[in-house]
Amino acid sequence: MKMTKKIVCAFSCIMLSAALFAQEQAVQKQQTSSAKSESSVEDEYLSDVDGIVILGLAASDEYENKLYAMQMLEAAVDGGNTNPDVMKALNQLAGEGINTQSRTNGRLINNFPDIRRRACLALGKVKTEESKNYLMQITLAENEPMVIAAAVNSLGEIGINNNDEVVNAIAFANRRNQILNPTSSLAAEVIDCYAKLAESTENKKSLIDSLTQIAADYHYNKTVRNNALKLLKTISSSSSSSSSEAK
Repeated sequence: MKMTKKIVCAFSCIMLSAALFAQEQAVQKQQTSSAKSESSVEDEYLSDVDGIVILGLAASDEYENKLYAMQMLEAAVDGGNTNPDVMKALNQLAGEGINTQSRTNGRLINNFPDIRRRACLALGKVKTEESKNYLMQITLAENEPMVIAAAVNSLGEIGINNNDEVVNAIAFANRRNQILNPTSSLAAEVIDCYAKLAESTENKKSLIDSLTQIAADYHYNKTVRNNALKLLKTISSSSSSSSSEAK
């Protein structure tokens, strides 16, 4: 009888301890959840504040302010923050001095190609249709080879090429630059981008024509011309293989 009472008491103690432990765990979970919720709200608030600050700096005509905004944007994108304010500021800086111009006594005062270049490279890390469309606009409107090269690089990284629109835009931009100001560094980026998009390109005529023009133009250095020839051979070989399989 005494043994039975001891067992019952021990069992009761165990059950009571289990209940208390479960209650404690529930309280801890609630506190953790509440802390996470508060943290999320705080992060969201800070993100909104950062966006407002960045937009203000990006809108300034001062180079130093735009540079600081660009550094903040790069950090934001690398951290996964691509909220609307961040994207708006990136688009603004990528077209600064081209799509939006500020003048004093007729002189353009917001032409900062290095800022545009960095903004284009940052856009390449945001692989969306919106980024692709804006980079295409920059590719066609820009006149600085290093900025066009950055936009082309990012278009290759994004990899969206619906209806061959990206390849066609790049071919047009490079041909214009080839006539006005042939630049090996831009041609090199164009070739790299073509290599990434060749498989998704349905009608390869503009791509092949562009590569042929690069390969035959001695304004470009030998490495660039050889790389254009190599890609042409790769595309030709791939097309031949596809035709054989179809038969």
